[in-house]
Amino acid sequence: MSDVGARAQSILEYLTGRRDAMVEMLVSLACKESPTDEVASQAAVQSELSEALSELGFRVRYVSGQKTGGHLFAVPEKRERGRPAQLLIGHSDTIWPLGTLASMPVVVENGSVRGPGTFDMKAGIVQGIFALRALRDLAHEPPATPVWFINSDEETGSPESKRYVRLIAKHVVRTFVLEPALGAHGHLKTVRKGFGRFKVRVHGKAAHSGLDPTGGASAIHELMHVVHRLHALTDLERGVTVNVGVVRGGTRVNMIAARAEAEVDVRVLSDSDGEAITKTIYGLEPQTPGTSIEIEGGIVIPPLQRTARNRLLWRAATEAGSRLGIELGEDMSGGGSDGNTTSQFTATLDGLGPRGGGAHASHEHVEISGLVERAALLAELLMSPVESGQE
Repeated sequence: MSDVGARAQSILEYLTGRRDAMVEMLVSLACKESPTDEVASQAAVQSELSEALSELGFRVRYVSGQKTGGHLFAVPEKRERGRPAQLLIGHSDTIWPLGTLASMPVVVENGSVRGPGTFDMKAGIVQGIFALRALRDLAHEPPATPVWFINSDEETGSPESKRYVRLIAKHVVRTFVLEPALGAHGHLKTVRKGFGRFKVRVHGKAAHSGLDPTGGASAIHELMHVVHRLHALTDLERGVTVNVGVVRGGTRVNMIAARAEAEVDVRVLSDSDGEAITKTIYGLEPQTPGTSIEIEGGIVIPPLQRTARNRLLWRAATEAGSRLGIELGEDMSGGGSDGNTTSQFTATLDGLGPRGGGAHASHEHVEISGLVERAALLAELLMSPVESGQE
């Protein structure tokens, strides 16, 4: 067996012996409810994570938030000057409101851990911590210094923390995103759609619908045309979807509507499609005489694409998986993550979190057997050489 093969097996054996400890930490974190919009709820989770990272020799900095529960940025206390860095990124927030545990408790049974926030994404953070414990205790020194960023607003698109994600991504050679794996086979996410948010406002002219039916200009009538044109932009073969999810308009049933608006979700697989869709939406012209159209918004999260540097990380993952006896697959996710942002600046691999399912659903769960193998995979990836194309 080669030296790297022996290393991989030693990591796997180490983590296998700590499976129960991984489950214990996951249960502890999941029992600390942390919805994004309840900013004070982040403190308990962040405290436990800060303690775990400090025990690993990290200096943990709390980055306060204005409208969020703040974020954690951690770097090793002892760091060789001039050495490249690699980022582990995750989030402490969940979509589940306070009190969910009363009807959806954290349960360990039948080889899984069930409960709010287990799969998305507290298990991924647990795997990251134990991967680093394995490397420390087995005296394996990664070729790039691991650093951490854990935010508390990812579930709402990281509106406050995105600037920190960008800043850190510009100064690391690669990023490992600890979001959950995809599908029944636990595929890694090598493509994520970018998404946009647009608001279309239509201005018309009010009039009494009975006394003066031709005296007004219906904003609702024009919005009907707009919705039809927007949905026609969907191109499934290209991976482009446009959905009008919310519409509002009018004031009274007996008035011709002077105002109407629509909120639009756009998903794209490429930057060029995002630019084209944006240009088309901003170019909408009214078809109903007497109305006008106002547009705001744009592509807020760029797509994560199979760039050359990202493919180098995927290749490193398949090689690491081979050493561990894990057959890996890759796939595309229609949702976004902070990996979409980091990929604009550095090599990024997403979906390194747990196998399981039920993200944002009542059957959310994590497969316990996958905790060990995915932590081992991450440890091996952290030990993989930094290739020139990743820089």
